[in-house]
Amino acid sequence: MALRARKRFGQNFLHDHYIIDNILGSLSYSKDQHWVEIGPGQGALTEPMLESGILLDVVELDRDLVKYLDYKFDKFDNLTIHSADALRFDFSSLAVENEKLHILGNLPYNISTPLMFHLLANIPRIADMTFMLQKEVVDRICAEPGSKKYGRLSVMMQYYCRTEHLFDVPPESFDPAPKVMSSIVRLEPFEEPPVEINSVKSLNTVVTAAFSQRRKTLRNSLRKLILEEHITELGIDSKVRAETIPLADFARLGNFIDENPLAVEE
Repeated sequence: MALRARKRFGQNFLHDHYIIDNILGSLSYSKDQHWVEIGPGQGALTEPMLESGILLDVVELDRDLVKYLDYKFDKFDNLTIHSADALRFDFSSLAVENEKLHILGNLPYNISTPLMFHLLANIPRIADMTFMLQKEVVDRICAEPGSKKYGRLSVMMQYYCRTEHLFDVPPESFDPAPKVMSSIVRLEPFEEPPVEINSVKSLNTVVTAAFSQRRKTLRNSLRKLILEEHITELGIDSKVRAETIPLADFARLGNFIDENPLAVEE
């Protein structure tokens, strides 16, 4: 049963056995774990994981691939296939009692960021996440303050998770070959967040505003949210750009606007 990758689903099927072995080696999966694979493709990672005896759920949007996977892995009773859109799928519903899920996925480039934020809404039920993404996205996730790649994605992901860039995956590892380099990233949710915040909404508001015009200083990019004098009172230099500000400072800014919603008059 031959299947071609579909551009509208952002499909690129992994076929490089060296890369497949490296990914599997980085997962450290065991029989007592519950795994969820997003976008399994033709099952390059699915098959060896099933053979290990783990409990595995896969979420696939392409109905033809669902039929293919159902046929290919018919003999495995430790697999459940969900024909669904991962962006709308309730991942927490898969967790039984107090267990935490291990998430794996080769995420389509065009939906990778919104899908990761969707998964963050299920963070209490997630043990870890290992994704193949466009290298540029992984670089942004793992970027430190002071880097040109440091931005909203860096701050928000690092509030929720420890981030680790594992290794790169060249285009020729896929069929068809994408035009960009890919990378593997591991995200491990914190048991306790690294900073105290009043609300994720306020943190996201200040981070989004700060990075919406990267070349502006904080006093200009945040002028509709907080007065310059209040930024200074928080111990933050209002004359610097957002890309230099660590998570802890964004947390202080977010908490201030949460507690002082009328700090700036309209």
